[in-house]
Amino acid sequence: MFTPVVVLLGLGLSLTHTFPSQAPEAGKNWVVIVAGSSGWYNYRHQRGASVYGTTIRNAADDRPISVPLCSNPTPGVVINRPNGTDVYKGVPKDYTGDAVTPENFLAVLKGDSANAKGGSGKVLKSGPNDHVFVYFTDHGGPGILAFPDDELHVKDFQDTIKYMRDNKKYQKMVMYIEACESGSMMTDLPEDIDVYATTASNSHESSYACYYDEKRDTYLGDWYSVNWMEDSDVEDLTKETLVKQFKIVKKHTNTSHVQQFGNKTLAHMKVMAFQGNSMAGAPRAPPMTLQPVVDPDLTPSPDVPLAILKRKMMASNNLQQTRGLLMEISTHLKYEYAIRHLYALVNLCERGYATDRCVCVCVCVCVCVCVCVCVCVCVCVCVCVCVCVYTLVPGSRIDPVQGGQDNAGGWLV
Repeated sequence: MFTPVVVLLGLGLSLTHTFPSQAPEAGKNWVVIVAGSSGWYNYRHQRGASVYGTTIRNAADDRPISVPLCSNPTPGVVINRPNGTDVYKGVPKDYTGDAVTPENFLAVLKGDSANAKGGSGKVLKSGPNDHVFVYFTDHGGPGILAFPDDELHVKDFQDTIKYMRDNKKYQKMVMYIEACESGSMMTDLPEDIDVYATTASNSHESSYACYYDEKRDTYLGDWYSVNWMEDSDVEDLTKETLVKQFKIVKKHTNTSHVQQFGNKTLAHMKVMAFQGNSMAGAPRAPPMTLQPVVDPDLTPSPDVPLAILKRKMMASNNLQQTRGLLMEISTHLKYEYAIRHLYALVNLCERGYATDRCVCVCVCVCVCVCVCVCVCVCVCVCVCVCVCVYTLVPGSRIDPVQGGQDNAGGWLV
């Protein structure tokens, strides 16, 4: 009988290697998948459903995985590449909609069923001999990961990881994070707590969407996630190491700087130790064959809504619809400007600065901006006046052909 929660499979132990053992002694593998966002523009984040298929294909039997997953915007069907097959069918969705929150995510990791609200109640029941694999995909910013109606802050995330280590919730843990500025969530990850993490980007750049689908008017995947998932599909995971997968993903993800953090000796373990169960004697699923996509259509994640609206506008033959799309584009640009500056303010507050100091800085910045704008306006007015005077007022133009040179060498009219 297996644990009826996020248990994927059980493994055996080998201590005959220089690098860390490939499997926990008398332990289990646990997988937590988080696709945090909602809405049609974020369809690609539901690609996390295919992680379930990847792990189940390599499992001894079909054991449930905890999947905090927002409701699918196309009910019942999710494809993850052009002309792909449905990867959503059969995926357990333990937390959906309003239950996809930072609090529930952290409760799942801590094994805190008392504070897991609104979902199935499933949480990690892992122990000191177990492996844990966590995959997160959503939006992000410096020091935060986004959820539908809230954000997870880096301090809370790091504190939870340390809590898991202190309370022996794992033997080894691997985390893959897909989000803009996702490197900022792992910069301070200690190297001595047996956690290995890779991120889609560094602390200062966007991750990228890919595989635009004309039929659905949305993107099907994120470039970092597509690269590691498709690598897991086509490789022999009993032979491929985490560091090899990292190097492959880093090479193919040429739009951002894929990062690795934590205990890098864990990267020499086989991918199967976290995404499958061959060590326990389960038959390995044969590698898949995937046809290459000629044009992945890479787009920065923050630009996805705007890119979709522009594509829809270009494809529209309806004047009224085109006008509506233009209004949406204008509104989106205003929101994008506000959100980018709001992130900066949030991170300033999160660093422990007093509220009055933050307000003072904001006021100073606003005053400086206003002064600069006023100066620019004054300069523009002066230039315009000078041009008008020079052009329209008779006798104001200095003409060296008609004038003569005075004793001081200046020109006279």
